Amino acid sequence: QLEMMPPYGFQMAGTILVGIAQPFFQCSPPLLSATWFGSSERALATATAINFNQVGIATAFIVGGVMANTPAGMHSYFDVLSCFSVAVAFATVFFFKDKPTTPPSASAMAALAEEEERERERASRGKLQLEYPSKAIDLLRRPGFPIATATFVASIACTNVVSAFIAPALARAGLVEGMQIDLAGAGFQMAIVLGGIALGRLVDETKEFKKVILSCLVATAFLLMGLGISEGNNLTFPPLTVLSILLALGAAAGPVQPIAAELAVEVSYPCDENAVEASQQLAGNLFSAMLVPLCQRASDIDLSAGSFDVRGDTVVLMTLVALTAAAFSNFDTPLARSLLDAGESASAEAQ
Repeated sequence: QLEMMPPYGFQMAGTILVGIAQPFFQCSPPLLSATWFGSSERALATATAINFNQVGIATAFIVGGVMANTPAGMHSYFDVLSCFSVAVAFATVFFFKDKPTTPPSASAMAALAEEEERERERASRGKLQLEYPSKAIDLLRRPGFPIATATFVASIACTNVVSAFIAPALARAGLVEGMQIDLAGAGFQMAIVLGGIALGRLVDETKEFKKVILSCLVATAFLLMGLGISEGNNLTFPPLTVLSILLALGAAAGPVQPIAAELAVEVSYPCDENAVEASQQLAGNLFSAMLVPLCQRASDIDLSAGSFDVRGDTVVLMTLVALTAAAFSNFDTPLARSLLDAGESASAEAQ
């Protein structure tokens, strides 16, 4: 059976290719929502697109848990993924459109005019230039962008670490390993999606980015404490309670990513939406890569206080989220894009 597995080098190459492809999907949602959706729909559109990545992860928990248990099963699993990916690629080629015939908002119309001007400048230069580094530096200088990105990083780091250690964490809390934990992992990912859709809609209606993000961060810190206590040795929670905490954690922590992405676009307008999300994804995934081994080491440390017992990785995540919430509580940068759209709407109504 071992002979059926591809060489380790091929496995590494496949993993790298998946990583290279990922920015095309995870960095485009803010640009797509700005191009296709109006001011009252953008946060919901971005939340749906960014967090639908979690649907794939949820599917992997279930389908992968059933199929990928043997070398032969791994081959079948990757065959299914390959066929599905090819089908979606062909559908994209034939059905996907660049932009609508009419821009959906004043900010989208202004962005389109600016993009056309940049295209003319590129054509006059006659050669391709790497623009992202200068765009990233410009973004970091804009008021509000660094702290919006910090909330994005805290959210993606928290959900990545919880996803990485969900099986041993739930096993310590009393859930049975196997399909039960696979379903719990899928539920956590789906909670991220549904929470993002619900809170994205709320932000579209109210434009209360700060209140929603801050509420999510505070709720995440408390839910992390509850999940950490449930893993301890001194206090036992029923499995259903542990599962409820896990689902609530996904619904609180996950939506911060798309809402923070939209907030970063708002405060940095008229910057390129792709550059905004690329910077956030780069920072979030690099930080997650450093945080996972740190939390793995910290998980070996037990901290006790009376009847409460938590592991070190829980303390690390709680500290990260709490510090981010404290820093974000001072956020007061105007929403430049929404102000432009609101001004145009008021002018149109006055006429």
